[in-house]
Amino acid sequence: MICVSLAEKDPAKCLEVLDQVEMAEIRLDLCGFTDEDIKRIFSARKKLIATCRPGSYPDAERMHRLKVAIDAGATYVDLEYEAPPDIRNPMVDYAHHCHCDVIISYHNYESTPALSELERIMCHCFELGADLAKIATQVNVNRDNSKILSLYKAPGRLVAIGMGELGKISRIMAPFLGAEFTYASLSDDSATGPGQISYTRLNQFFIDIQQI
Repeated sequence: MICVSLAEKDPAKCLEVLDQVEMAEIRLDLCGFTDEDIKRIFSARKKLIATCRPGSYPDAERMHRLKVAIDAGATYVDLEYEAPPDIRNPMVDYAHHCHCDVIISYHNYESTPALSELERIMCHCFELGADLAKIATQVNVNRDNSKILSLYKAPGRLVAIGMGELGKISRIMAPFLGAEFTYASLSDDSATGPGQISYTRLNQFFIDIQQI
C-alpha cells in the first residue's frame, strides 16, 4: 500500500486528493488547518496518519492537533522517537484509548547507523508503546539500503525506508519485504521527505510488477 504524505494547505483540495488514494499522511505541522478542518479531513473514512512534527507549533498545540485528529478518526498517530516521556506517554495512552494505532518514528537525516543500532532503536520503539515502528535514515552509500531492509527479518509491524536519492530503492522494495505501507509524495515537487517518489510513478511501478 502507498501512503501519500500531504502538506496541502487547502482543506478542500486535501479532501479531493483523499478521494484518489488509499492512504495518506496528513502533515498537520505544514498544513495550517483549523480544528474544524482537521475534523473534516480525518472524518473522511480513509486510512490516515496524523503527524505534527516539532518546529511549527509549541508542543501543547501539536498534541492538541493530534488529539483532534484522533478523535475524528485517525487510523494512526505518528510520534517522534525523541519525544520526551511527558509528551509521548500521555499521547500513546490517549491514542490507544481511542483505538488509534501508534507509530513511533525514528529519523536520521545524516546517516544510516549500524544494523545493530537500528535493531536496538526498532525494539525500543515497541517498548515505548508503538504498534508500528518507522525507521527512516539517510542513505549515503548503497550498502545502507541493505542495513535498512535487513530490519524486515525481525517480527513486528514495521516501515523501514531510506532517505535521499540512493534510498529510493528501499521505498520501492519495502512493501515486498513486509512493510505495512511505503511513503510517496503527491507529485515530484511536493515531497515532504528526501527521496520520496511521486504517487503516480510509484503506483505505476507496482502495477507493472503485478503484470509481469
